[in-house]
Amino acid sequence: MSQEFFITYILYPWAGVAAVVFLVLQFVSAPYGRHTRQGWGTMIDNRWGWLIMEIISPIVLLGTFWHYKTQNGGLTWFFVALWLGHYLNRSIVFPWRIRTNGKKMPLLIALFAGIFNSVNGFTNGFYLANYGYLYPNDWVFSLQFIVGVALFASGLAINWQADEVLLRLRSATETGYKIPHGGLYRFVSCPNYLGEIIEWLGFALMTASPAAWVFWGWTVANLVPRAQANHNWYRHHFTDYPPKRKAILPFIW
Repeated sequence: MSQEFFITYILYPWAGVAAVVFLVLQFVSAPYGRHTRQGWGTMIDNRWGWLIMEIISPIVLLGTFWHYKTQNGGLTWFFVALWLGHYLNRSIVFPWRIRTNGKKMPLLIALFAGIFNSVNGFTNGFYLANYGYLYPNDWVFSLQFIVGVALFASGLAINWQADEVLLRLRSATETGYKIPHGGLYRFVSCPNYLGEIIEWLGFALMTASPAAWVFWGWTVANLVPRAQANHNWYRHHFTDYPPKRKAILPFIW
């Protein structure tokens, strides 16, 4: 498959779907977490839901990369390792740290998210496997790579710190929601989402991969509406919610 065919007939349509999803999510909140509701079919434990929808991404990316890989050097393996590290944490480590006490989510949502993650895993694994030879030997010294790594590390740190705040909000026996404080929660309702957006922006920069840029677009399309929905939920349920706190971008949105 030529790079032109891959971009034109796979990535462009997939980016178009992201745009449609972004518009839909302005009006409908995905029914998991604080937005969980009945009417979406079979419900499963949310820990298993997280595993189902997240673990598929590293499996598909690694399998695709291994199947199609050409004479790629260690740099493409470095990119693969970053992807695997993020998703193994999201699928295996994080779900079993959350204190949910039997909360559930629709199986259908987990399956839909799994399809989304499998497509992004395939496109990014396929690009790195087939076109990794395009990276020059001195790519690691380029400004684009250095800035990308810095953004990826910064976003990851923001994401993890925000998750830690959420994980410590309730005890093992509590089930309700509380207002998070500290870190970037001083400025936005969802710094965990902001961190993830910054993280994948860094990945797209360091790889200069069209597949990674489309995935970053998908990240924005999913998380920005989700952040706004969470922000509105907090303001509706807590009369003392900090009035100057924005949804996802400090001082702006």
